[in-house]
Amino acid sequence: MECGGEKMVLKPIRTSKKLGDEEEAILLSPGSRMFHEPNYNIHIIAIMGWKIPLDINSLKAQIPSKLLKHPRFSSLQVMDESGEMRWVPTTVNIDDHVIVPQLDIINNSNMDTDKLVEQYLSNLSTTTIDISKPLWDIHILNVKTSHAEATSIFRFHHSLGDGIALMSLLLSCFRKTSDPTSLPTLPVSSKNKSNSKNIRSLIWQYIVKLWLFIRLLFNTVVDVLLFIATALFLKDSQSPFTVAKGFNKNHSTGQRFIYRTVSLDDIKFIKNATNATINDVILGITQAALSRYINRKYDVEGKMKEQMRCRATVLVNLRPALGVQAVAEMIEKNAIVIQGNCFGFVIIPLDIAQLQNPLDYVHKAKISMDRKKRSLESQCTFYILQLFLNLFGFKGATKLAKRVPSQTTLAFSNVAGPLEEVSFSGHPLAFLAPTCYGQPTGLMVHACSYAKKLTFAITVDEGMISDPNQLGDDFVNSFISINEAALSKFRTKVD
Repeated sequence: MECGGEKMVLKPIRTSKKLGDEEEAILLSPGSRMFHEPNYNIHIIAIMGWKIPLDINSLKAQIPSKLLKHPRFSSLQVMDESGEMRWVPTTVNIDDHVIVPQLDIINNSNMDTDKLVEQYLSNLSTTTIDISKPLWDIHILNVKTSHAEATSIFRFHHSLGDGIALMSLLLSCFRKTSDPTSLPTLPVSSKNKSNSKNIRSLIWQYIVKLWLFIRLLFNTVVDVLLFIATALFLKDSQSPFTVAKGFNKNHSTGQRFIYRTVSLDDIKFIKNATNATINDVILGITQAALSRYINRKYDVEGKMKEQMRCRATVLVNLRPALGVQAVAEMIEKNAIVIQGNCFGFVIIPLDIAQLQNPLDYVHKAKISMDRKKRSLESQCTFYILQLFLNLFGFKGATKLAKRVPSQTTLAFSNVAGPLEEVSFSGHPLAFLAPTCYGQPTGLMVHACSYAKKLTFAITVDEGMISDPNQLGDDFVNSFISINEAALSKFRTKVD
């Protein structure tokens, strides 16, 4: 699972020695190879809502000049006689990858198209992409829902690369709606730097840095020990979201995909009111929503729990993310943009409780997130996976990568989308909701910002949660209660 297996350089795909009658191609990175092991067959999907119906011929015409210029999307993954998997360039038939299902909604004005799209997504999660072709496809549902005029699902196998790189590649195909010649703009994090050169100040800075280094070491040791304990025996408390013992989780088990959109400006207002980050607010809303659902469930069943161990597994990409501009330039040069999978784990504790002040969910999330920022957990867990890979091969490393998330309550992820509204081939985007299926957890929460909106994409295992839409509503209601508490705090300050 070496990050250095495929270097971050402008490198055109090329072939070298002969392999029988075929040219030998680039090997899959060990991290990508793991996603082909049994029971770890994970697919990434980007659910996209559109403001107008989709012109299918127009979309097909754009794919060769944008998406197919990247070698990963025009290559097969082929296993050779030695058991190694390689990227082998092939000719792509667009019609094999753009799927337009025939939906029977004519003369049926009473049909709930929201449920129709939800059911289609659920059915899709029980399938995999045929390995005899490049591992991606696009499903177009030209039906109006309460969210958009049309919906498309862009699906690709996780072996193509990590979610951040794939999202950057996808967004590089879009252009600003206000300026069709300009690429989308992504948020850039800024860090304040101190320019003080006072002697006493410098001495104090060195003392602080020494203390922070000691804390970093201590936190890292604790986190690694907890990671090992989780892999061996430490499991989250039983809840509606945890995979019950004996539950057979496989590809025949469908998953439900629910997405809810809230105001990004209100998220930023909560951030400012709590002196937190947007990530802290997203995690705080997630804690509040899960608390609502779990407490309601246990109240009904008469077995409310006082304390509950609930944790989220976050898959952390260890490569620096490329910007959309850089990705677009690399594609023009036929260079390799997506560099395989190089990841570590971070396990974040969640506070599941009924709190009097909704803002406390954000405060508690901030404490957890600040603590994780002072740890090298993701880097250390990467090297633990590397050790397992060297000692036990792909099967051993995959077993560990699957075991740890399955011991926690949910998988959690978020990604920053474009700052402005964007379009693809003249089709303006209404919302963007990326998520996964095939992961070893029964619940996944993914948040994605787009223009002035933020969408929560919630994936749950069919059969584990009977009312996923209620869970989606809990996210919206939790957001509303936290926002109202922030407004109340602001009014109190003004008065």
